[in-house]
Amino acid sequence: MELRHMRYFLAIAETLNFTSAAKRVHVTQSTLSHQIRQLEEELGQPLFARVGKKVVITEAGLSFQKHVAPIVRQVDQTLGAMKAAPEELHGELRIAATHSFNVQLIPLCLSVFIQRFPHVKVVVEELSGDQISEGLVRGSLDMGISYRPAVSRGLRFEPLYNEELKLIVASHHPLAKRKRLRMVELNGQRMTLLAPHFSTRQMLNECFEAAGAQPQIVAELNAISPMIELVRRTDLCSIVSENALSGESGVSAIPIESPTPVRTPGLLWSQQTERSAVSRFMADTIRQVVNQGIHIISHTSP
Repeated sequence: MELRHMRYFLAIAETLNFTSAAKRVHVTQSTLSHQIRQLEEELGQPLFARVGKKVVITEAGLSFQKHVAPIVRQVDQTLGAMKAAPEELHGELRIAATHSFNVQLIPLCLSVFIQRFPHVKVVVEELSGDQISEGLVRGSLDMGISYRPAVSRGLRFEPLYNEELKLIVASHHPLAKRKRLRMVELNGQRMTLLAPHFSTRQMLNECFEAAGAQPQIVAELNAISPMIELVRRTDLCSIVSENALSGESGVSAIPIESPTPVRTPGLLWSQQTERSAVSRFMADTIRQVVNQGIHIISHTSP
């Protein structure tokens, strides 16, 4: 069943006249009749009957109309909102992102968005992945940019791209000049990593186990920025997305293989709340920036 079948059905249900309904949906009467027969075959029961020269709707048709009319109305409202001219968009949008994406991706997307929609106020918070999920569930946030949550909690996740995590060391570190490193070579290395409750840390633990590596975890932090600063000032190494570095001086990033740790950032929003036109346009902006400017993002979390 497709949307056009619903529209054709409603046109007949509202006019009870095939000729008038065909004009309303801009198809020939024979095409309309054929499409309705297809719909009736799919549903397994007649939706209309002819009584003399009149068209009447059956009990099954009335039941179908009750369920279909709100769906088509919602689709039309959504399409209308999506086609709204930029200058007609007003309101406030509340977004949260983890540190990695707040460094470059969010400012880049905002610079595009606010030029297109100058009447929209955007409020951005930098939060952990768990805090973003909690805010979306509570309704205090409209959208999040993070990694897929371990528990969905009624949230929808839309992947944006894959990002490779790399080993970072201070420029004076013995590993700083390495072009590539196998995960097993981190066995015994002194490291600072995110705390165990972060999904990124859990993924890295799986990578260590797969490679048979047991690094020496000297410090566990709950944020990326202080972790990078600690690496810069000590002999510790860490593993982060290159996005989180954003041109950090005094730190070298080294690709890891066997296995290569990879994360997938994406958009998060609640499935329980109807998304506003402002939210949808921001999502479109983020997708466009990612698709057209991935080279910027890939050279710029937990």
